[in-house]
Amino acid sequence: MDKANGRGDLRAMLERMLLIRAYEEKAAAMQAAGQAAGTCTSVGQEASAVGVVSALGEDDLILTNHRSAGHLLARGADPARIFAEVLGKATGYCKGKSGSLHISAKELGVVLTSTIVGAELSLASGVGLALSMRERGGVAACFFGDGAACEGAFHESLNLASVWKLPILYVCENNQWQAFVHRRETMPMDHISHWAVSHGLAAATVDGNDVEAVYRAAQAGIAQIRASGKPYFLETYTYRQRGHYEPDDQSYVDKQELATWRARDPIDLLQQKLGLSVTEIQAARGRAAVLIETAWSEAVAAPYPALSELTNDVYA
Repeated sequence: MDKANGRGDLRAMLERMLLIRAYEEKAAAMQAAGQAAGTCTSVGQEASAVGVVSALGEDDLILTNHRSAGHLLARGADPARIFAEVLGKATGYCKGKSGSLHISAKELGVVLTSTIVGAELSLASGVGLALSMRERGGVAACFFGDGAACEGAFHESLNLASVWKLPILYVCENNQWQAFVHRRETMPMDHISHWAVSHGLAAATVDGNDVEAVYRAAQAGIAQIRASGKPYFLETYTYRQRGHYEPDDQSYVDKQELATWRARDPIDLLQQKLGLSVTEIQAARGRAAVLIETAWSEAVAAPYPALSELTNDVYA
């Protein structure tokens, strides 16, 4: 089904984006209140997560980075189980052992989350090779930021995927910031897709704040991978509206640049495209808020792992 073809499908994408935003704002608020560990949010990047993940099939896999909540929730993750993982509870996706920065969820096809910049790029080649050797195929979607694109692992991974013809969808969420350093201070150009082309990959850059455009571009890239078996590179050009890691006062951010990008908030843009009334918008935001508050309460009430779990799932 062409998911972004009808108003109802875009409404579903909006609901998912609102859920992500509500989750991350709650996570940041709880950290500020001393009730949760710090986290890296992807506020402002929801269209990238929802657009790409909506284009993936059930057998496709995901490798993601420290801004992973959007990708997990876009894939259908239970926010209560993500919160539980953040709080170290037994009901979390990894039994409370991963925190927010290392979540994996086999049932969702989320192979790993890595807090090490560029690490998912290093591992994507192996996942892509495994998929290419399976008869049923599949695509590995590897999410990373512009900071990771400045790592040596970026070039090594793309080169190997190109040479070995691996079914990897590289998704660079170019959010303009590399921790506390602006992209302009580390790169000679605006778009990472130019580097991908030099490695022999077909590539595209898309407005990362337009969820329908992201979905269309991801859909086209995935179709090309399935037809050719070769990797594809998608750059979603977006902006990180909050700091690198909570808490962060963003004192290093140009206030005018931030205001300009906030005026192009992906959720607001989609609401305008759908022509929603104020009442409809408030209702949608209210539904997301209720879901997240309920999820938080469930996570807080969940038990901690038993002492007997201490050495389980540990390799020695």
